[in-house]
Amino acid sequence: MKIAIIGGGAAGLMAALTAGGKGLHIDLYEQNSEVGKKILASGNGRCNISNTNLSAEHYHGEDPSFVTPALKRFDYKAFERFCEDMALILDVKSDGRVYPLSNEAKSVQAAMRREALRVGVKIFTEKRVVGIGKDTNGFVVRFEDETKYYDIVLLATGSAAAPQLGGSLDGLRFAKELGHEVVEPYPTLVGLHLAGRLQERVAGVKVDAGLTLYVDGRVTKRTRGDLLFTRYGISGFSVLDISTEASLSLSKGKSVTVGLHLLPGYDRQGVLALIERLAKRSYRIKPQELLQAFLNSKVAKEMLKFLNIEPTASVAELDRKLLRKIAATVTDWRFSVIQTHGFKHAECAGGGVLTKDVDSKTMESKKIPGLYFAGEILDIVGDRGGYNLHFAWASGHLAGLSMSRR
Repeated sequence: MKIAIIGGGAAGLMAALTAGGKGLHIDLYEQNSEVGKKILASGNGRCNISNTNLSAEHYHGEDPSFVTPALKRFDYKAFERFCEDMALILDVKSDGRVYPLSNEAKSVQAAMRREALRVGVKIFTEKRVVGIGKDTNGFVVRFEDETKYYDIVLLATGSAAAPQLGGSLDGLRFAKELGHEVVEPYPTLVGLHLAGRLQERVAGVKVDAGLTLYVDGRVTKRTRGDLLFTRYGISGFSVLDISTEASLSLSKGKSVTVGLHLLPGYDRQGVLALIERLAKRSYRIKPQELLQAFLNSKVAKEMLKFLNIEPTASVAELDRKLLRKIAATVTDWRFSVIQTHGFKHAECAGGGVLTKDVDSKTMESKKIPGLYFAGEILDIVGDRGGYNLHFAWASGHLAGLSMSRR
């Protein structure tokens, strides 16, 4: 039995070493100069490898429940045992995020590559597949310089995210040519571009903020965390947490707005009470000085411009209606989102092969026997926090088991 694994990322490597050592001929093809290049970049080089809080609620796509069989078969405990078997020790953080104890992504990449080679997998780097066909004898895999024949093919080509690390649409093209339906990809875990120029004037300012995502005027998600103003808009962990839904909504032509709560420890009435108290006790100060009591000075300056309040006026000149308007803006300052920061800056991508045509218990195509999928090529995207990498491990593991038993 000859197996071709297209893609040497997390899912492809896991499938290869899971199916390896069972008397099968396994060739793994990677277009980059080394396997696991995206692994090296994950977690800012530290590799947020998994999460202890695994469930379908942390995944998105046409059918998030698709992930359940893979997660059950290869849950966190199974993954931990697997890592220890290849001398990779894990470090679990208080919020459930998991990193290698070495705190270095390279240790993960090196261990996976070493184990794949140990079980007899042949790894070909800088080897780009240009086409895949199916005939009565099996699969025809075409390269730029040759053609090879296989009984089984696994597509683990990832997504279009991070093209500088090898992300591409090749896998989705192969899937479509083989008869599978595809949801057009969209960037996820990515910064958001805002309308207007305000963000340019406060670029570089980092705050703790609450975020509310509005889609067609309806609240769809709330989160809180680091927010970084950039020249194009906003980034930071809190933004990444809403970016999947924002990006998908934009791709569907919906109106997307984000509301910033710049004093998340207070509700609107609490902010109003704080402002009124400050204004009463320090009535001689200017509005700029009032806002600087609890906001970054650059942000305070831009908010006064937004509200058309003269910064050199006296706080005593501000009536209660205007103070309420300030409180409303501090707690829900709304900006139109016009686009994402694009695939180049995205950690992952949504969209991909429709999961309704893939068996969730085996990762095999329901349309074409012998064709398997794993990882980000599928219409599944996880939340920030190691969920995407764990689905790559789990789906790759399940595909590897299934291929070895055919």
